[in-house]
Amino acid sequence: MPLRQRDRDPRPRARRRSWRPDRRVLTALSLALIVLITVVDVLSPPEIHLGPLLIIAPALTASYAGARATAGVALLALAGLTVIGLARDGLTTANHETQLVAQLAASILIVGVRVLRDRHERELARVRSVSEAAQQVLLRPLPDRIGSLHLASVYLAAEAEAQVGGDLYAAARTATGTRLLVGDVRGKGLASLGDAALLLGAFRAAAHLHADLPGLAAYLDGSVCWDLAQLVDQARRRRLRGDGPGDEDADPDDRAESFITAVLLDIPDDDPVVRLIDCGHPPPLLLHADGLSPLIARHAAPPLGLGELAPTSYEVETFPFEPGDRLLIYTDGVIEARDARKRFYPLTERVAAWQSDRPSVLLHRLRRDLLAHVGGRLDDDAAMVVVERLPD
Repeated sequence: MPLRQRDRDPRPRARRRSWRPDRRVLTALSLALIVLITVVDVLSPPEIHLGPLLIIAPALTASYAGARATAGVALLALAGLTVIGLARDGLTTANHETQLVAQLAASILIVGVRVLRDRHERELARVRSVSEAAQQVLLRPLPDRIGSLHLASVYLAAEAEAQVGGDLYAAARTATGTRLLVGDVRGKGLASLGDAALLLGAFRAAAHLHADLPGLAAYLDGSVCWDLAQLVDQARRRRLRGDGPGDEDADPDDRAESFITAVLLDIPDDDPVVRLIDCGHPPPLLLHADGLSPLIARHAAPPLGLGELAPTSYEVETFPFEPGDRLLIYTDGVIEARDARKRFYPLTERVAAWQSDRPSVLLHRLRRDLLAHVGGRLDDDAAMVVVERLPD
């Protein structure tokens, strides 16, 4: 079944569950510092002045609490400094007046910074909420079961804050079976989101309309080519007018080099095979009783979006896919992930060790192991889909 949203977080699980002191403990520590510094200063010799250390309390509070709590602790620290002045030389001395003014100014600065941080966190929370909603609309979770197939999927975005990117997958039922699309847009993160949305929309609209897989592949390539041509034309017009920001979409040369690697699969209900067209994508892995083998297309097609550069003839490759067999379809963000020593992730080796696991368990193991391999942060988006043919 599709992994839940929290399981798509690219941060390592250990980091997400790291121990953090309770806020009540930290608040008690801040208050204890105020009392301790105040008492020690009052009892110290006249030449020793510890009152300025009271600023530590609001500074500590600002690291874990909001602006209101920080302001409250700052007022208590000012009260402690006032008590010190009353107990010693009085508040009218130049020394205590200077300390009060300095601490008031520092407290205002600390609270102001905390206000800005609170505002930023609220904005970030809204952005994350919107990006998660966009991901749910764009990259719909695959169903647990479709026809005679059991599906599981996982998506890891390189831009953790966005939770969306250029890798994509989708499934659609036809009158005779199930069709699957797994693709990878050139680039990563939000910059590739538009191309991913275009291809997914075209696939969902046409997957059940084209009787053969080559016709569907040609339609998808034509859709991508047309859209890229429109974007390049618009970017060139903006450049000629001299308006528009200098981002990726405003660079016609960069847009002209865009493409999408993809693999299209057609899995009929009444025939134990899988039909495949590979458009420049890494070959899926077939997990069966005799071991593991890649489904390497003898006649691979160019990536989608490059079909206009040369005449493309899409040829269907057919492979056995018996009940109980599984397919692992992945993007190059998985096999190109490197560890600290620049070694690529050994996907085939890992899958061979865990291929007897259920699809969701297999993906969970792969996800955790992949993130451990890269130290918790991917340099490119990564997606994996496991398809299991259920017994009749």
